[in-house]
Amino acid sequence: MQVREYDDGDWTQVWTIIHDVVREAATFPFDPDMTEQQARAVWIEAPPGLTAVAAEDGQVLGTAKMGPNRSGPGAHVSTASFMVAAGARGRGVGDALCRFALDWARGHGYAGMQFNAVAESNTTAVRLYQRHGFEILGTVPRSFAHPTRGRVGLHLMYLEF
Repeated sequence: MQVREYDDGDWTQVWTIIHDVVREAATFPFDPDMTEQQARAVWIEAPPGLTAVAAEDGQVLGTAKMGPNRSGPGAHVSTASFMVAAGARGRGVGDALCRFALDWARGHGYAGMQFNAVAESNTTAVRLYQRHGFEILGTVPRSFAHPTRGRVGLHLMYLEF
């Protein structure tokens, strides 16, 4: 598996992943009825950000986007988001994407990385981020409407470099 910068030729496979993950409505606070055009506008980062894919044998297994968490006085802190295709979960794709994003952020001089809204029910992601050194700074209770668990909290997570 190789993690590399997104190329426009990846879009069809990236859109399939985004569509499926967003429709599940279990991990991302995106509208489950998000259109392809809306997804492209949200997911494909312009500089100084970057969109990446994890691919193997021409198959996109996951995607990530990264960049500054805020503009202006907050631009020294990065953020990132990750989506993994359902059939590729449990194979280290999320871990590889997270490592790539952290290396990218460190290499671009960011002071840390902040995740603004990690569903507490997404225990796989929470554990992954904690293995990489992220801490849960706080949780907004009942702020994410999970399709089967009802309202669950959203974690704010941070890793200082």
